[in-house]
Amino acid sequence: MTRGADCGNLNACVSQPSSSRSVPEDASREPIGGPGSDAALAPSDRLGPDPARDRAGAVGGSWEAPATGSETVADAGTGLPAAAPAPPSPARLEFESARDAVAAARIRVPTRGNRRLDSLLTAANADDQLKTWWHVSQVNATRLGMSDHSWVHIQIVCNIGLRLLRLLVRAGVQPSVVTDYDLSPRDAEVVVVAGCLLHCVGMSIHRNEHEGYSLFLAADKLDTLLRETYDEPERSVVAAEAMHTIIGHRRRGEPFTLEGGVVRVADALDMAKGRSRVPFEAGQANIHSLSAAAIDEVRIEPGEERAVRIEIAMNNSAGIFQVDELLATKLRGTRLEEHVEVIARIDAEHEKRLLPVFRI
Repeated sequence: MTRGADCGNLNACVSQPSSSRSVPEDASREPIGGPGSDAALAPSDRLGPDPARDRAGAVGGSWEAPATGSETVADAGTGLPAAAPAPPSPARLEFESARDAVAAARIRVPTRGNRRLDSLLTAANADDQLKTWWHVSQVNATRLGMSDHSWVHIQIVCNIGLRLLRLLVRAGVQPSVVTDYDLSPRDAEVVVVAGCLLHCVGMSIHRNEHEGYSLFLAADKLDTLLRETYDEPERSVVAAEAMHTIIGHRRRGEPFTLEGGVVRVADALDMAKGRSRVPFEAGQANIHSLSAAAIDEVRIEPGEERAVRIEIAMNNSAGIFQVDELLATKLRGTRLEEHVEVIARIDAEHEKRLLPVFRI
């Protein structure tokens, strides 16, 4: 398999175009994340102000993966995708039934031959209860006029989390399960993805204190998802570490493991405007929807002075709210803080006018 440079473009790397949009030819590569898969996708054109992850619009029917057999490209050091698979983007999840929505959900990440991670993903993708929680979470998010909390958000956070963790490990930063339990970095990947899979399932119950409800649901579910992957005591160790990442992603969660910080920051980095487009276009203009609409692109690259460099391209200074109030708040106090640099720029010569008048 030929390997090349990781593009680092979250719009292209972990974005999900809607089913009404065709997949560009240069992005038509085999899907990633299946059992034994070490596949990733070839670089696609930069998508600019109309990002691939266009969550607006309904999803009709199931998504079919591009034909396999094409050469794939990934970064030899991290195994991070140069572009992500392109399932539909269920912004409003306007399926005929919950059964259709559950059938359409499928999480794919670049596993790079990590069999334990493969096993976790296989179990998650076969678990209709878990996928139903994702669907109900999005229904509740839609009821509340919130940004996307569907399985698309889950997939993006999983990919970002793996990206961050692999860049950190490549730079010599040791995951907590390695230093404290003598497990491997691949077990840390399982912890991170397990946390990402379950971090917001509590939204299926209520928005308020949803992180606690997520723990309530995850406690039994993690045992099921990890049953074929780990024996005791490792299974309980991995489950406990994953639950730490779940509770640690709340606003004052204060995670004290590297994996907890990774999940917390990965969740915050799903910030580009595609995520807020539905409430914004529906006229629900507030600082959250306006600031998210100001984020054109997020890129994660190896840093020069630190392990990770996060670059955020904005079309309007309203995006500073996303960067300072949301991302910086999630980053501060975590074990990632000393290893990550964040650069935010307004690329447009003249700021884009997002809202003519804002009234309270």
